[in-house]
Amino acid sequence: MRLKYILAALLSGAAALAPASASAEWNDSIRYRAEFAVSLSDGAHNPFWLQANRYGFSSLERNNLWLRLSAFKDMDRESRFSWGAGIDMGVGHRTQSTFMPQQLYAEVRYRCLDAMIGAKEISDGFLDRDLSSGSLTQGWNAHPIPQVRIGIFDYANVWGCKEMFAIKGHVAYGMFTDDWWLKRWASKDYDYTLGTMYCSRAIYFRGGNAEKFPLEGELGLVMDSEFAGKTWFPGTNGKDGRWDKHPAYLKAWLKALIPMSGGADTGGGEQMNVEGNFLGNWSMSLKWQDPSGWMARIYYQHFFEDHSMLFFDYPWKDGLYGVQGRLPENPFVSDILYEFLYMKDQAGSVYWDHTPAINYQISGRDNYYNNYIYNGWQHWGQGIGNPLLTSPVYNSDHYVTFRSTRIISHHIGFKGNPSSAVGYRVLLSHTRSWGTYNKPFQHPENNFSWLAEVKYHPRKLRGWEASLSLAGDHGSLLGNSFGAMLSISKSGWFK
Repeated sequence: MRLKYILAALLSGAAALAPASASAEWNDSIRYRAEFAVSLSDGAHNPFWLQANRYGFSSLERNNLWLRLSAFKDMDRESRFSWGAGIDMGVGHRTQSTFMPQQLYAEVRYRCLDAMIGAKEISDGFLDRDLSSGSLTQGWNAHPIPQVRIGIFDYANVWGCKEMFAIKGHVAYGMFTDDWWLKRWASKDYDYTLGTMYCSRAIYFRGGNAEKFPLEGELGLVMDSEFAGKTWFPGTNGKDGRWDKHPAYLKAWLKALIPMSGGADTGGGEQMNVEGNFLGNWSMSLKWQDPSGWMARIYYQHFFEDHSMLFFDYPWKDGLYGVQGRLPENPFVSDILYEFLYMKDQAGSVYWDHTPAINYQISGRDNYYNNYIYNGWQHWGQGIGNPLLTSPVYNSDHYVTFRSTRIISHHIGFKGNPSSAVGYRVLLSHTRSWGTYNKPFQHPENNFSWLAEVKYHPRKLRGWEASLSLAGDHGSLLGNSFGAMLSISKSGWFK
């Protein structure tokens, strides 16, 4: 009955979004979007590319549907002072929850300085959201994390550099919102953490100016932390389980921002290394963009856990290697991308923490995205980074952990607009996985996932869009699946 009431309310809202007469005056400061989608599939799960890299607004369950309504007041990036806000809500069937609050935020900007509070779909802008497999740390695969974020969100030119050098960055604190889902989904036979806090900081540099010379370079550093909360540890040998609380006082917030070793009130591993779960990535690229629109770009993202791979203590073997091109004169293939994701090394297969007897440190076996206290780099069961490292939501035993992180993957994406009313994109991904160092697969497992998506914008129905997506999975890693998703949306401006 609750679902019926929510659907009725949202459908009433959709009716209110119907276009007005042609003579109506529109205020372009308020943008709206209403979307209905249904997904039908057969096999082990809803196919990978029908649910991955959609900011968590998707479902692993087969045969799902949802209705989504949103309204946004976008900021004017050219004005000295501007503000924005957004609300984005949905309801679904055979989704993680019936009611799906996706975005709710407010933001303000003065000159180049920005501040935002709430949950917003954010991308670092380093990778192509349509074609890339996803960022290694701050991707677009999981639900947005509510946070307070301040900084320079868009590149700002540094004074005195003649617009040839720009900088951007942020500092943010927030909280994970998946406690309700964890209580319902996570198995009590394994450990999991509730009330986890979030800290993020990043800085990016850009050298060059495409308007003056075609070559541009980019270098960025992202560092994220999980801290505070309480962890459930199941009982062993007939003993009852217990909850352990983690430091959440002011000093813990400071250590989340500036990684430092934990005190006596933290676990032994945190005292030896850093308090909380600390991870991040380096991003670097070179781009050649011709004034006529031709573009070629090479890039690399290097992932690190704790301090062992932050600098050059160990060889930088692991990472996301990519090359991308844009062909403005070709409507059939306008953009094409290839990525090679190598995450098999993880600083080596040996780990040793120094002891009084043997005061030597070997920081291998990094166990990407996992942590021995926290739920790992996930939100609502979906990996916050690259989804090709299989998310915990796939675990049939409901253990909140990443079981497939030592992978090698090849990914191809391309798109085009054969006409002004039709656009398409294709994603092809092959992954070979060895599991993890702690729990390796008996034999390497493979998976091939693909997506073919076509979008149609009727010329005579302004703001309307229909999208048809076909997708499939083949292999032992995710199982075999085939499915299709149809969505219909209407966007425009409030009067």
